Amino acid sequence: MNPTIKDVARLARTSKSTVSRYLNGQPVKKNTEEALKSAIKELDYHPNINARRLVQSRTQVVGIVADDISNNFYSGILRGIEKVTNAHRYHCVYYSGTSNHQSEIDFLDLVQEGQVDGLIFISFSKRSQELLERIRDITIPIVLVGDGEADQQILSVDVDNQYGIHELIHYLHRIGHEKVAFIAGPNDIAATEYRTKGYKNALEELGLEYKREWIVGSDWSKEGGYKAMKELLKFGGFTALVASNDETAIGALLCAHELGFRVPQDFSIVGFDDIEIARWIYPTLTTIRQPLYEMGEKAADGLINIMKNTDEVMKERVLIRPELIVRNSCKNLL
Repeated sequence: MNPTIKDVARLARTSKSTVSRYLNGQPVKKNTEEALKSAIKELDYHPNINARRLVQSRTQVVGIVADDISNNFYSGILRGIEKVTNAHRYHCVYYSGTSNHQSEIDFLDLVQEGQVDGLIFISFSKRSQELLERIRDITIPIVLVGDGEADQQILSVDVDNQYGIHELIHYLHRIGHEKVAFIAGPNDIAATEYRTKGYKNALEELGLEYKREWIVGSDWSKEGGYKAMKELLKFGGFTALVASNDETAIGALLCAHELGFRVPQDFSIVGFDDIEIARWIYPTLTTIRQPLYEMGEKAADGLINIMKNTDEVMKERVLIRPELIVRNSCKNLL
């Protein structure tokens, strides 16, 4: 037979009500907590989620919906979420929009049907007005990671994309670059707008030259970066290139090498994201490191507060500043 709360209480030498309080996230004495952890581990006890749902109308389960759960880029966000949810004794269940051929709006019923207590949506694509309006109109606990369109009625967490590009341009300017080209991203990705805005604003702020032909779009792939760099080199005149993600920066780097240019001797190239390979290519890539773990923590903290209906719940857009990582892909012109 499966162990029960009564078995846990007997082994930990405490009462069933104390076990219940502990399992529901309420504080207990430190020595009692240690005894309960030991008993639960020894008995391999697992709470009956269905029974808890009937008694409390809660599941202690958080649903994580990612547009593509297989995307390694999301692993840091998921680790941050798990750290916080585990600390509050919530379990996570994961759903992939791509695998299920569903959009985020199709998962809203999970809370209303009592399958989870709250949802975290992770996507860096532009979100539909229909989804944002539905979230505003319903009272179920939801936090968005990625695009939130600066909506003040929805808690959303994202990297400060505009600030990241701003830091790259200012770094290049500090080492003497005044002619800077830019590879933008795809139009269906929310960050594209903010990163492009960061590029234009930083040039204006520093009084640097702006040329329309120095901005080329891409699909954020290595192939897209290669093609964009080839297009930019038809015009030339720039000393540095800001690629709006690392994949395009790597493609641009390969294109430059194949056409006989040297990086950073002939061009400085920087990226955005700090993916794993950025520190292994040659030259190692100067880039912007996204605070993915912190984004996951912030999203989970916000969801826990909403589910607990605490006074400090804020419905706002939270932007976390990324970090400039300087490596060897830039030349100092001073």
